[in-house]
Amino acid sequence: MLKLISILLLLISISSISVESRCSRGCDLALASYYVWQGSNLTFISQILNSSLVPYSTTNFDSILAYNPQVANKDSVEAFSRLNIPFPCDCINNDFLGHVFTYSVQPGDTYDKIAGYYSDLTTVAWLRPFNSYPETNIPDSGVVNVVVNCSCGDSAISKDYGLFVTYPLRENETLDTVLTQANLSSDLSGLVRLYNPGANFSSGSGLVYIPGRDAENSFRPLKSSKGISGGVIAGIAIAAVVVSLLLAFGIYAKFFRKKSKTTSLLSTVSHDVSAEAGNVFGSKAAESTGTVAASPGLTGITVDKSVEFSYEELAQATDYFSMANKIGEGGFGAVYYANLRGEEAAIKKMDMQASKEFLAELKVLTRVHHLNLVRLIGYCVEGSLFLVYEYIENGNLSQHLRGSSREPLPWSTRVQIALDSARGLEYIHEHTVPVYIHRDIKSANILIDKKFRAKVADFGLTKLTEVGSASLPTRLVGTFGYMPPEYAQYGDVSPKIDVYAFGVVLYELISAKEAIVKANGSLAESKGLVALFDDALDEPDPKEGLCRLIDARLGDNYPLDAVFKMAQLAKACTKENPQLRPSMRSIVVALMTLSSSTEDWDVGSFYENQALVNLMSGR
Repeated sequence: MLKLISILLLLISISSISVESRCSRGCDLALASYYVWQGSNLTFISQILNSSLVPYSTTNFDSILAYNPQVANKDSVEAFSRLNIPFPCDCINNDFLGHVFTYSVQPGDTYDKIAGYYSDLTTVAWLRPFNSYPETNIPDSGVVNVVVNCSCGDSAISKDYGLFVTYPLRENETLDTVLTQANLSSDLSGLVRLYNPGANFSSGSGLVYIPGRDAENSFRPLKSSKGISGGVIAGIAIAAVVVSLLLAFGIYAKFFRKKSKTTSLLSTVSHDVSAEAGNVFGSKAAESTGTVAASPGLTGITVDKSVEFSYEELAQATDYFSMANKIGEGGFGAVYYANLRGEEAAIKKMDMQASKEFLAELKVLTRVHHLNLVRLIGYCVEGSLFLVYEYIENGNLSQHLRGSSREPLPWSTRVQIALDSARGLEYIHEHTVPVYIHRDIKSANILIDKKFRAKVADFGLTKLTEVGSASLPTRLVGTFGYMPPEYAQYGDVSPKIDVYAFGVVLYELISAKEAIVKANGSLAESKGLVALFDDALDEPDPKEGLCRLIDARLGDNYPLDAVFKMAQLAKACTKENPQLRPSMRSIVVALMTLSSSTEDWDVGSFYENQALVNLMSGR
């Protein structure tokens, strides 16, 4: 072991001689060579490579077309060709040049599939260090960080080139074919090799950096020395060896310390739960013993405060977490049906690594109680982390809208479900101190009880946010298709992001379509439900356009005027400008009116939003 440490120190000292710094700053523009696979289009490309330089759009692709004059028809990009996609090249952690894109996970995605979507601009090995999910078991509501490397040039090689293309090599390519593909002269082959020392252009994989042209079809000169020099690249290669050896050493050390580390983590989480219990319930927390105080004398489930359960009790209640009892998969763990102390319950089982999220949900749901919010019953901290909820027997709204084995929901039931969900959201927006924001409203997170009343569920742990809190998370969480533009692009958090997502749910109630409608089952040929309804409601006869989107399983059993009013309400909720969206209080009043049997729609005095007054008054 001492010999290994000596080798490590020697390598580190050698690498420090040749590498002063990986990077100090990035550059405002780089290009990614995106290989257009069969079925992809500009909408999909702007979706996954969305940045400050390429806003996501379904119609306007000028930011991409400016760098690709060869594209004659924006609606039909030639398959198996390449497009140069602009993106900012950042200095990440003062360590390397790259840009972090965020990808919203779809059901069935793995790291390998995601790398394929990005046409190998990233790899499975490069996705692992920047994400905590297992590579073949990513939660459907997850967001994956996709890092694409870039270069800003190197003054030691040439000052004539300051814009570079990140180019993923493919099978049967050579340096000559790469130059031809990039419309570069063969005279530049020597220069390109200098920028990529040691690169094998015939390997069929990996990234190389080649000079690129700007929107004026000109090479951009280097402004200042910002790129990765040959010495730095050599240093990175040495550092990679060092990292590999450090990893081996880490595994060795971890093997002997694993048991003590697990015990320490368990003690820390348990102590935090004890402290949290004291903060929430006003009771004295357990002394600093590293264990949760026992809850003696409990003969049944208590719902007015959280109960501590033992692992053995939860295991027995779920038949030791058998697959037969598994009823769902949340963002941070699996959910199991349980028969607990004579009552039905749902238990979410999470890894110990989710301790921060576990404590966040425990903190919020022990404070927030409402008829239309799922109730937290208790918790357990033994080996894993467990949260125990009330059991809602009728599944979720998504299953009822799209499940082939489910009877179609009558229109009146759909309106009631919308009203119930809105009331739950109004409570956390308007009647709690501090205010909370759900951040993952979608049909799958609206549970339906045996009386077909709705409860908002799966708060997603950190997805409840205290407005005005200094610890406001900046990492995007949520589900693609439900995120408003200001959140997806800039991470701006306000109650209006829940309003937007609720508008999408209203569209789902009308159409039974998913938030992202995939043509022929292809993600690449997808269109957002908001865009579909916007198109329909902007037609000369909006009711005729709307009729094409109404759930066919409703037949003719719906009042068209009421459906139209709900669609108009959804349109108001999904306005691009968050300030123009109604509050949840206004939405509740609108839905109360919609669900009533009266013909009188004059409820304008309840609304702050004049547009909503007119909308619900039929004007």
